[in-house]
Amino acid sequence: MNKCEILYWTIGIIHSEHTIAEKTPIQPVYAKGCKGYVELLPEFVGGLRDLSDFSHSYLIYHFHKSREVKLIVKPFLQDVDRGIFSTRAPCRPNPIGLSVVELLGIEGNILHLDGVDILDGTPLLDIKPYTAKFDLRNVTKNGWQDEVDHETAIKRGKRGYRS
Repeated sequence: MNKCEILYWTIGIIHSEHTIAEKTPIQPVYAKGCKGYVELLPEFVGGLRDLSDFSHSYLIYHFHKSREVKLIVKPFLQDVDRGIFSTRAPCRPNPIGLSVVELLGIEGNILHLDGVDILDGTPLLDIKPYTAKFDLRNVTKNGWQDEVDHETAIKRGKRGYRS
């Protein structure tokens, strides 16, 4: 296997009400009403130009509290072992997270957000606009998640659960 070192710079810090991984909503869909904000480093503020014209954004971040890599996990929605790449668990070979959050407003270097399912103090790697024109898909298969009933998803998703 060819491995190479890749270096990323933190462009800011994500702040939220979540300080304990096990009590953090597992996905943004279960984090409605969970407010937070991004504190962008001053040298990147110019990159925020035109972002306020979008209602939602992707936040790409580093799972800074994830220490162990697991290739097989029990995802939050099931008590069945699954391959890490068929889940969104944080214990990945490259601990990179992705969340779609609602952008409430921008003041200087601060992005005000809703639907934040991210631990307080998480390093931010990138921001990308979410746009229905490019991102909305007619999904026909959801893998093992099609087996999970709605009530279980809501119960486990809102209370948080980490593998």
